[in-house]
Amino acid sequence: MGQGNQNTPTGTEHWTNKGDARLFLWEKPAVGGTPKRGTILFVHGSSMASTPTFDLQVPGRDDSSVMDVFSRRGFDTWCVDMEGYGRSEKSRNVTANISDGADDLAAASAYIQETRGAGPLLVYGISSGALRAALFAERHPERVARLALDAMVWTGEGSPTLADRRKKLPQFKEMRRRPIDRAFVHSIFSRDHPGTADEKTVDAFADAILALDDSMPNGTYIDMCENLPLVNPERITMPTIVMRGEYDGIAGMDDLLKFFAALPNSDKHFAVMPGIAHASFQQKNHALVHHILISFFEQPEPVYLG
Repeated sequence: MGQGNQNTPTGTEHWTNKGDARLFLWEKPAVGGTPKRGTILFVHGSSMASTPTFDLQVPGRDDSSVMDVFSRRGFDTWCVDMEGYGRSEKSRNVTANISDGADDLAAASAYIQETRGAGPLLVYGISSGALRAALFAERHPERVARLALDAMVWTGEGSPTLADRRKKLPQFKEMRRRPIDRAFVHSIFSRDHPGTADEKTVDAFADAILALDDSMPNGTYIDMCENLPLVNPERITMPTIVMRGEYDGIAGMDDLLKFFAALPNSDKHFAVMPGIAHASFQQKNHALVHHILISFFEQPEPVYLG
């Protein structure tokens, strides 16, 4: 299956295995004629599959797909549905927790590197996807060139969204999956600071999510409610950026600053994104997110380190 024309990057589906589980990957390579800048692996969050998050198409908003934005700049772009999401395996009796997601990324990165001859990847994760990406980077540092962690949570301290979510923890632990609907998708954009995203984009996002899923695994919710911290910043050795929306109810500022201080690589960045809540690429200020991420992924290597 492919999509695209002369003016838009073309997408191609791929499949790989994580043990008995089949995983869906989506690729949009660099547009022809642009200098190759690297290979990006985008990692989705708890309540949506990968293509709605990273390859969203909104009429009249030609930069709604971050994969298209980066493909046009010369990056080979990939995303993967975690087990339990989207087109990937949903039949196994797993909760699809953070550690499972890191295993998914190990399988996806191996496939990308083997089939495309890619070197270490540029990895971006959002929300629980940031935790998955960070844990993957801990386990496989040789596969990650640069790491971007958006809407990240470390210990959960100072997170009103998680404090509210913990009230439903017994319910989450009773079932493997939780139902979602259009109202739930809209609540992602109203719970922190209403108005940060336009209705047309939120509606398109909801359409894309619900076309693939009517329920989501509970593993990341359980992990984020009772098992934090799940990653050790001292073991994240590659250049890293922590990105935090001004109004994000998941990512507590003080919590993230402590995480940032413990990162050992001197090539590290902390970006606060004004006017943005939790789902960065679907916000009115999404161009700010693109700019920050482009700057980080295109940053030249230092010629002197002392």
